[in-house]
Amino acid sequence: MFVKLTIAAIAAAIAAVTLAHAQSYPAKAVKIVSPFAPGGPGDLLPRAVAAGLSPLLGQPVIVENRPGATTIIAMQAVAKAPPDGYTLIFTSVTSLAINVSAYKNLPYDPVRDFAPVALCFTTPLYLVVHPGVPARTVGELIALAKSRPGKLTYGSGGSGTTNHLASELFKSMASVDLQHVPYKSAGLAMTDVIAGHIDLMFGSGGLTEARAGKVRVLAVTSARRSSAAPELPTVQEAGLPGYESTLWFGILAPAKTPAAIVARLSSDIGRVLAQAELRERFNTVDFTPSSPEEFAGLIQREIPKWRKVFEAAKIEPE
Repeated sequence: MFVKLTIAAIAAAIAAVTLAHAQSYPAKAVKIVSPFAPGGPGDLLPRAVAAGLSPLLGQPVIVENRPGATTIIAMQAVAKAPPDGYTLIFTSVTSLAINVSAYKNLPYDPVRDFAPVALCFTTPLYLVVHPGVPARTVGELIALAKSRPGKLTYGSGGSGTTNHLASELFKSMASVDLQHVPYKSAGLAMTDVIAGHIDLMFGSGGLTEARAGKVRVLAVTSARRSSAAPELPTVQEAGLPGYESTLWFGILAPAKTPAAIVARLSSDIGRVLAQAELRERFNTVDFTPSSPEEFAGLIQREIPKWRKVFEAAKIEPE
């Protein structure tokens, strides 16, 4: 009985300390680490969130860029940070679902080492073809590919990149044979689609080029139509039910961060993402604020999804 009471007393004391810490949070500046280089969406988006979050928390919120090693450097650093709510990370599907299959010895575990706070933004890829490709719908493209097995070429930013994986998921679900042409970047692949050197790609861009008549966009890869181009059907609508491949970004804390702090941050981030000014400024992305539990569920679903794509495409981990 004495032992049981002692254990209960210790647990109660720990809970009281944790609650007191959460109630006084934040007492100093909060840092959001970005594993992306300055200037791009992976830098501008968290800075916008930080600017809106600071007045809600009553403390400075700063963004620190730590790019390198396909986001691994930043992920590893935040995984080892104190779980006190003062160090967060803004990262993507690459860090949280794809790297698990891309590397043999990943030095962090996206599920075990992090506490999801909030999913923030989602953006689709665009299925883009050269105007000379005789297909104006996803269904027509699938039929064309089946009539020319191994003849149509698609570009990507390299093996294991999001546009490569989106293409391989399409190949698998549509049961078509397309020839992969990897480039050093997705931008170079898009240049060659425009030039007609390759037939198609799943790219994060393409709308501007399509409106100029340089390429044709057949569909978006998200489950729902994108607010950036609501006139475009999804790949699901256009002929491939169940297909979905998006770039998504969210904020996480180190594992064991007190639940009260995670809930506070999630609620305040949701308020920031609801601001009309922010939504107008970043009108090319879809705002998808979520609870920590919903974000955790997304991560846990996406890991096996992309593992299957790696296996089906025989992509060897590094």
